[in-house]
Amino acid sequence: MATQHAHVPPSSTAQMSPHAAPTIRLQQQMHYPNHAPHQQQQLQLHYQQIQKQQLAQFWAQQTQEMEEVNDSKTHQLPLARIKKIMKSDEDVKMIATEAPVLFSKACEMFILELTLRSWIHTEENKRRTLQRNDIAGAITRGDIFDFLVDIVPRDELKEEDLGVPWSGVPADGVQYGGMYYPPMPGQPIHPMRAPAVLAPEQQQQPQQQLY
Repeated sequence: MATQHAHVPPSSTAQMSPHAAPTIRLQQQMHYPNHAPHQQQQLQLHYQQIQKQQLAQFWAQQTQEMEEVNDSKTHQLPLARIKKIMKSDEDVKMIATEAPVLFSKACEMFILELTLRSWIHTEENKRRTLQRNDIAGAITRGDIFDFLVDIVPRDELKEEDLGVPWSGVPADGVQYGGMYYPPMPGQPIHPMRAPAVLAPEQQQQPQQQLY
């Protein structure tokens, strides 16, 4: 008598928790060419939500570290080099002691966020090594780092494999690093935005200016 074997259906793709940590792998959500358009859109929106959560967690951690810092003598970047760059501006005559310290922390946060955005591009393309084109992809996907476009090699700016396309949601402004930034006049809304958009009642608050 022939033995009947129960058919075991293949396991479905694991769904990522909406509260996933910033280091979660994103490959499970990428590259599904056989999905219907509405399914691709759902995957895209889910991926963008993970992106926003990662950036929100990043800035929450940075804010907490800044509030808890009590030692301004330890720096990741050399203050002497930063001060030398600041003095390259002929209009700068004198530099306060705390100014290079602030620049050092700002540069550190800049590198960390750009690395995070680049790593998202790396995982989207199913790689484990961050490459130059990942940095270029992070720069070109939003207007936060558009001032770097001119220094990125042109061949790196080609959209060789950007994975899931981005679709923007119009917004009146964005909250970036805890500060509100209104859109530039005549500037199109880019598909990639900062972690969160301020509520309408918050948008009316005066913006703090830094000099």
